[in-house]
Amino acid sequence: MKVMVIVKATQASEAGVMPSQELVVAMGRFNEELVKAGVLLAAEGLQPSSRGARVRFSGTSRTVIDGPFAETKELIAGYWLWKVASLDEALEWVKRCPNPHLEDGDVEIRPLFEREDFGKILTPECRERDARLWAEVLGLAGPRFEYGSQLRIAGFSDSYTLETRQNIPAQWARFVDQIAKAPERIGDNAYGVCEFQSDCGFSYLSGVAVADGATLPAGWKDVQITARRYAVFSHRDHVSSIAGTIDCIWTKWVPDSGLKTAPAPFFERYTTDFNPHTGLGGMEIWIPLADPVA
Repeated sequence: MKVMVIVKATQASEAGVMPSQELVVAMGRFNEELVKAGVLLAAEGLQPSSRGARVRFSGTSRTVIDGPFAETKELIAGYWLWKVASLDEALEWVKRCPNPHLEDGDVEIRPLFEREDFGKILTPECRERDARLWAEVLGLAGPRFEYGSQLRIAGFSDSYTLETRQNIPAQWARFVDQIAKAPERIGDNAYGVCEFQSDCGFSYLSGVAVADGATLPAGWKDVQITARRYAVFSHRDHVSSIAGTIDCIWTKWVPDSGLKTAPAPFFERYTTDFNPHTGLGGMEIWIPLADPVA
């Protein structure tokens, strides 16, 4: 769960009194602990309300109200955004926190809404829209969502880790030299199919689509891609940076997209727009989604 940890304002913080050097050092150490524990997502201090403003809504009218604001106890001086297992865990962290002020004050913990909280109100279309926007926030091309057909991909396969995946281009070079041997090839696209392995590595197959009954040449392997719904990302930079796009998708987009992935291979698709000489164009990354979207 995600929680916002709100540091309530005091008379001193509203007066613009800066924290002591000792507090800055102590708070820095506390934030380091949060980072090492994988808890901290964001943290900011806020300027006094005298430097802010409010907009009051009344029907269709909007009224701007300049600060400062009188109700100090209702104002905030800063916040953290944490990812924790429970409210109790957040409380334990807050108890370890240095006093944010030189005077008495309050720190409030508020859980964020999760997408599951909205139930049927958040339709599959809304979930995909939000997931697309989240991708754009991360600097990814907003994905399209579509059903991919069943495929049999055949070619050269090997196992890799994050440390050895720089050898994948060499595998592609070997396969391209043998691609003319593909039996009963279907279409002109090429595919790079990834399957996660239990040892934290992955298998990678460089291949093309072939007929189900085709007999493969010696040394070739195949992977069955089942028909299902996918999030399809375009990779618009050089092919050498596609691993960075894949990392961003799996480590940043997937955890907070609100969509559930399926335990199935994901793959790169290289269309006829891909130029092997420039390394640009026609590259897509297909992420398998649980179906129906939930």
